[in-house]
Amino acid sequence: MKPLLAALLLAAAPAIALAQATPVGVWKTIDDKTKTERSQLRITESGGVLSGKLEKLLAADAKQDGVCDKCSDDRKDKPMIGLEVLRGVKKGDDNTWDGGTILDAAEGKIYKVRLQPIEGGKKLEVRGYVGMPMLGRTQTWIRVE
Repeated sequence: MKPLLAALLLAAAPAIALAQATPVGVWKTIDDKTKTERSQLRITESGGVLSGKLEKLLAADAKQDGVCDKCSDDRKDKPMIGLEVLRGVKKGDDNTWDGGTILDAAEGKIYKVRLQPIEGGKKLEVRGYVGMPMLGRTQTWIRVE
């Protein structure tokens, strides 16, 4: 009986690890068009709500002392380093987090967002959209920690 139980636990281990994967942590953002590293972002959780701030700009053309001059809300003219680009995201169904927004600081546009850890939490699918999720685009970020 014990070998059978051990086999079942081993078979379930990937599913358990996947279920425990969370967007909380440090992520390297990858531009979905150019496939180049753009920034490093830290996602934190407080009271069941996720937010994310830029920690580093990695692109060769990035101004480390730049500000969000294209932003139109309370982030207008705020420094890019430390800028909150992910707001109000909560745990959804299955292994997704949604209900919040993501800022495209380069364009100053705000989109609804859905996050889904993949590959056991090593990568994060980030889907920004307008209206419904199928009207958007997805980036895959890579966990730094």
